[in-house]
Amino acid sequence: MFDPVPAVIVQPGTGRILVRCLGYLRPYWRMTGGAYVALLCTTGLALIIPQFIRSAVDEGIRGGDLRTLQLAVLAILGLSLGKGFLGFLLGRWTEVASQGVAYDLRNAIYRRLLALSFSYHDRAQVGQLLSRAVQDVDRVRFLTGRALLRLAEGVVLLLGTAGFLIVMKPSLALLALSTMPFMAYWALRFGRRFRPLSLAIQQQLATLTVRLEQNLRGARVVKAFAQEEAEIARFGSDNDHWFGLSATAARLQALNIPFLDLVANLGTVFIIWYGGTLVVRGHLTLGELVAFATYMGQLIQPVRRLGMILPALAMATAAGERVFEILDTTSAVQDAPDAVPLPPVQGRVSFEHVSFSYFKRHKVLDDVSFEALPGQVIALLGPTGSGKSSIINLIPRFYDPTGGRILVDGLDTRSVQLATLRDQIGIVLQETTLFAATARENLRFGRPDATEAEIVAAAQAACAHEFILALPQGYDTRVGERGATLSGGQKQRVAIARALLKDPRVLILDDATSSVDTDTERQIQAALERLMRGRTSFVIAQRLSTVRLADLILVLDQGRIVARGTHTELLRQCELYADIYHRQLEPQAGPVRPPTDGRQGP
Repeated sequence: MFDPVPAVIVQPGTGRILVRCLGYLRPYWRMTGGAYVALLCTTGLALIIPQFIRSAVDEGIRGGDLRTLQLAVLAILGLSLGKGFLGFLLGRWTEVASQGVAYDLRNAIYRRLLALSFSYHDRAQVGQLLSRAVQDVDRVRFLTGRALLRLAEGVVLLLGTAGFLIVMKPSLALLALSTMPFMAYWALRFGRRFRPLSLAIQQQLATLTVRLEQNLRGARVVKAFAQEEAEIARFGSDNDHWFGLSATAARLQALNIPFLDLVANLGTVFIIWYGGTLVVRGHLTLGELVAFATYMGQLIQPVRRLGMILPALAMATAAGERVFEILDTTSAVQDAPDAVPLPPVQGRVSFEHVSFSYFKRHKVLDDVSFEALPGQVIALLGPTGSGKSSIINLIPRFYDPTGGRILVDGLDTRSVQLATLRDQIGIVLQETTLFAATARENLRFGRPDATEAEIVAAAQAACAHEFILALPQGYDTRVGERGATLSGGQKQRVAIARALLKDPRVLILDDATSSVDTDTERQIQAALERLMRGRTSFVIAQRLSTVRLADLILVLDQGRIVARGTHTELLRQCELYADIYHRQLEPQAGPVRPPTDGRQGP
């Protein structure tokens, strides 16, 4: 549990990460500059105050000059008030600027995550991303705010104090400050040890977040398989590891801060011993000795903060590294430099010798070619893993093909702007995702400007209107996270209505009626038959009614199209299709309906 972390040198990229983090302060340079001007002023006041104390002791108290004593006290009071006001401005400006950095970073992370392709999200863990967007960004905020400010305060105060002490009594100053080089060495050594440890702590905290997020999402599965105790044990193991790392960090800090205090106080001991000797011998006034002690007392607090700030800086640079890993990730699917807007399309979709591999390793499509004419319904059929979902994922460029090309109205999808391509495609994915918002907000997600009449018409077409009206607040009812308050069939009907409201030229239905009962399916199929006219529709079908509706059926096996044609043709010509039909589709058989028109793809 308490594995030691080896001392390692500061990584070469640390300075670059710090500079990049500070670059986010650029939009807030006025407040940041004002804060550091206020810091210089407060430090200047802190350096002047001991001189008035010296005057009060030597001239006022020992010299018996009451007026000088009163003036010195008033000056100290005024300087303290000014220092307090400047400290308020310093703290406010620093905090606003650093919060601005956090605001910009979280927006940048959110934009980047939405811009990254499916191939990134296939491998990323949601808990890890949440940890970086929340906890790591907050550590960077602290770095750009109070951490660097306190570090600068310590350096400026140290240099200023050293200057005043040397002017007052060089021999005593050198003795008092003799501990500072050792303190700097110790602080640097501590930072070298603490940075890799802090990175490990943050990574383990992200692992805990992932474990918690997955178990909350899969709570029903955990309970259904009676795995509560096993999951508690796994979480406890991850938590033990985090505790061990945190305990190691706490042990290092517990040793570091008192040691720095001890070294800092040695300077005060030297002043009292050697300075007191000089006072007794008449080589130093009592006021100067008090001023020396005051200066060293002012140094102790920044030095003590240094022991806490250096670990925070180490954690912040590690956090910045994790944040910039996301921001520096390049999407596998993005607009070409010369990409043009896709004009309104008729819906002709062509696959020309398309091959595709996930992560350039696992090949799932091999030399796929076909053409869908405007208004055709294309059904994709085949065993699990045959490549059906890959085909529909390539059309809106969720992924890019590793070979061949895909054309929409004669334009390569990689040559047009992504937003304009996807704007003309409506999609109902196999795994329906609804947002924790109202039914109305979910319906108009792809078309925020839709009127109430259009929303209701789309819901009616998808057979969703009646059950939405039956909800407690109708269309204003919140459906819960991922649509948790709706049944599977209800969620799919809302998703279908959402796609229909978008009024796309190309429609993709990934097994869109697999979770509805027979009566609801019949209603949805009737609506789809009307609404798919004039649109090019791709349907991954597991229902006979969908297959019969198709103008062209593509039968896939092991990433290749092994047969194509209508339902009647394929029953005669394709053994694989006949097998799928007799095993899966024939039990659903009803009156045969002809396709919407006689057109067929190649």
